[in-house]
This record gives sequence, C-alpha cells and structure tokens, in this order.
Amino acid sequence: MLITGLKQSSPGRISVYLEDGSEIKSTLNAVTDLRLYTGLDADTALLAALRAQSQRELVRAKAIELLSLRQMSEKELTDKLLHKGYEEAACEYAVQWLRENGFLNDLSYAQAVVRTYAAKSYGEGRIRQELSRRGISRELWDEALESMPEGDEKIDKFISARLSDLSDRAKVQKVTNALFRRGYSWDEIQTALERYRTEQEEDQ
Repeated sequence: MLITGLKQSSPGRISVYLEDGSEIKSTLNAVTDLRLYTGLDADTALLAALRAQSQRELVRAKAIELLSLRQMSEKELTDKLLHKGYEEAACEYAVQWLRENGFLNDLSYAQAVVRTYAAKSYGEGRIRQELSRRGISRELWDEALESMPEGDEKIDKFISARLSDLSDRAKVQKVTNALFRRGYSWDEIQTALERYRTEQEEDQ
C-alpha cells in the first residue's frame, strides 16, 4: 500500500495517508522508528506494525493526560481509555508502562482515598465501599486502611454536634442511622454513644 502523504496534525502527532484514501493517526516516534516517507510502498506487516505502535503511543499519551487531571486507579484509567475507543491491548500496555515508571500506584491512590474520606468523618465500612467503587483490589484494602487515623475524635464530634438529649430516642436513632451510612459499625456507634453519655453525666 503506497503512502501518499505525511501530515503533522499537532506537536508529536502525524497523520499517515494511504493510496486507498484511509488515514492512520500516528506519532513522530512511530513514523521515525519505522522509517516511513511519502511514496513508500508499505507492505501488510509494516502497516500492522505502524498501527500497533501508533495505538500504543497515542493511548499512553492520553493516559498521561488523564492522570495529570486527577489521580485514579488502574481500573478507572483502563475503563476511561476503553470508553474513548482505544484497543484493549494498547490500554493494557499503557497501564503497565505507567505502573512500571511510577505514574500509577494503586496502593498510594488507595491510601489517599482513605485519608480523604476519614477526614470527612466516614467510617471504615464506608471507606471500603469507596475503594471498591474505584476499582482498588481487595488485596490492597487492609494495607491502605493502616493509614486511617483513629476515628474516635471524629465520631464523637459528629454525635455531639447533632445530639443534645440522649433520652430523645428518635434523635438517637437518626444519628445512629447517619453513622451507619457513613460506614461505622454497630460496636463503634454504641461505644461512642456511651462515651457521650459519660461526658454528659460528668458535666452535670
């Protein structure tokens, strides 16, 4: 297949035009590595190599761009790349390259998620749900949760800010339900309510 033209579309990006009217979006690296030029009669193997290398380099560049906007897990990044129409093999290559070069680290990301949600007064159960939603492997959860600060102070503040009368059963139930939704266990909630009860009795 005759290459009828090479046109730079943006810095580092080149479109390769073929005699059948088709176009291969590629990169300067791929065109240089494969020694392509206008007028070259490229065989099937060369065109296949061009498409494969172009896809890998383009998806890697897009992945770096996405990570520059916000941190994400390997699964989140892969899903975004697939959604944009990149081939699965190229996506896997990009994720592996980013991981090996330190741009992508699921444990570091999981620890950041833990700290963020702990700071918002969420309990361990709710944080585990968030790690799952973000595609973090269960194998990393326990290690990531080691970075979670003690939650006594946050749950105590949550209760004291919303509950003034422990004899108000409806209000106590409402606060308890809210803490459940935030991922605190029954034992954590009951222990915190008992601490609050003791503090109130001491203040009387």
